[in-house]
Amino acid sequence: MWFGIDKFIHPTYWLNAWVPVGFLAFLAKFNIDGHQFIFLQGIFEVLVGVSLLTGVLIKLFSFLAIIFLTSIFFVAPLNEVIIRDLGLIGGFLAILFWPNRRHSLII
Repeated sequence: MWFGIDKFIHPTYWLNAWVPVGFLAFLAKFNIDGHQFIFLQGIFEVLVGVSLLTGVLIKLFSFLAIIFLTSIFFVAPLNEVIIRDLGLIGGFLAILFWPNRRHSLII
């Protein structure tokens, strides 16, 4: 959740340090500015964090987070961030496939 909040505080850092230039060119084809992408990513990360904290729509946001983290493999080089993301994917998969209790509000 902190990374999502930090994207609003330091968007230029996230843009310059973590978004590949080729991906920015791809976003430009859809009239999406790099800062807009960082803000959208920040919103998504905050929503995933709130879902994990509250348990509301946790399986939906776990599924979306898995898709998001998997998409990073296609634009980022192999480094320590990719290894961290593999661990996060494992955690989200555990949440996604964890059996529901009866009378649970988790969707």
